[in-house]
Amino acid sequence: MKHSQKILILDDEEALRAIIAQRLKRKGYEVLEAGTAGEGLAFLNDTLVDAVLLDIKLPDGDGLLLLPKIKQMQTDLQVIMLTGNGTIESAIEAMKLGAYDYLTKPCNLSELEITLQKALEKRRLLLENTGLRQVVSRHASELKIVAESEAMTSLLNMTRKVAQTDTSVLIQGESGVGKELIAQAIHFWSSRVNRPCIPVNAGAIPETLIESELFGHEKGAFTGAGTQKIGLVEMADNGTLFLDEIGEMPLAIQVKLLRFLESGEFRRVGDTRLRQVDVRIVAATNRDLGQEIAQGRFREDLFYRLNGLTLLVPPLRERRGDILPLVHHFLKTQRKELPHERYSLAPETQEQLLNYDFPGNTRELFHLIERGQILSADGIITPGDIWPEKSAPTLKSSSAFASEEEFLQIFQEHPYPSLDDVEKAYILSTLKKAKGNKTQTAHILGISVRNLYRKLQTYGVSE
Repeated sequence: MKHSQKILILDDEEALRAIIAQRLKRKGYEVLEAGTAGEGLAFLNDTLVDAVLLDIKLPDGDGLLLLPKIKQMQTDLQVIMLTGNGTIESAIEAMKLGAYDYLTKPCNLSELEITLQKALEKRRLLLENTGLRQVVSRHASELKIVAESEAMTSLLNMTRKVAQTDTSVLIQGESGVGKELIAQAIHFWSSRVNRPCIPVNAGAIPETLIESELFGHEKGAFTGAGTQKIGLVEMADNGTLFLDEIGEMPLAIQVKLLRFLESGEFRRVGDTRLRQVDVRIVAATNRDLGQEIAQGRFREDLFYRLNGLTLLVPPLRERRGDILPLVHHFLKTQRKELPHERYSLAPETQEQLLNYDFPGNTRELFHLIERGQILSADGIITPGDIWPEKSAPTLKSSSAFASEEEFLQIFQEHPYPSLDDVEKAYILSTLKKAKGNKTQTAHILGISVRNLYRKLQTYGVSE
């Protein structure tokens, strides 16, 4: 759905409003009309607009006095002043107060249209510059995605492709794997990067408030609604709405969310007016939605609507090649905050981390390393620093062979095996034990990854 730019015509001359509105609608703009300052302010309180055509003389106010209020309500919109009695003094005053330009009535419609186009282009550039500053900031911190394992590099390649579309995306994965980071990447690699990315945690908002949080409410819509509220859906207009923990959303809200996804239309709580926005939906869950559907806790039609494309974030135990790079990234980040502190992992700590299954995934990994930093006496993080003795994981056997029989099988295949035969069998058995993870295989063997690849090539072992 293409977003049409919203123009508010705030002028008490109804005939002039109608002529301008007709011209702008033919050009594809969405036009709002108001004849008084009160009506105009009500529109701006309700709806985000791109530009205002503002009459300098209104029945209930002065346009020059109204201009600062308008700019305060929506700082990025552009205002073009209209008046039948133009003076140099009033023009200068309007420009000082933040107006984009100043036209006298009766205005030439072609001139008005060109001025409006330039004003909207200025607004676009302002938003783009603001957005780029935010992107640079976020890319420097939040969007640092560590991915050296084959599983994660493959996921990120797919994420880049998905980001170029407007299709709804469902991100699945265990708690702590980094689903929100993938959602942010989708937004920042998309054409919507200069617009908001609004996160909503469906599991953290009380059921009685979630509709109001999503769609907003009118003043007096319910007990405690003392003021009008714009919802998160409206705030995400032209951007991305990230629905985290979507599997925990109440069924009653699922119905309204489905209707919104199908049409882009919604109503604030307590309002009869339909509003429309252009929002890209990214949802995430750690639940099995198929099982949730079977048990009647999640709507099947909503699942298919959300599931335009699915991205599965693998757990940390299935991408062990990322464990040590993640630790190094975490320690490097901490060094920026604590420039006088230097931390590193003892070899036995690295070995334990590589052999641990991390049920809490990357969140648990960072918690363990943070604990190690706190308890480390000399900057060398030992196993005792990150695990209490009773909960320390038991290291797997350093031998790559599962049993003596497996080792003796070499002699059955080669009655007089050479050292190369034994080495090849040992490498292949280690690779099998590491489930094909070459980084972990090289670590267990005590050689570099490059050396491992060279040996595999020597022994004629294909990918």
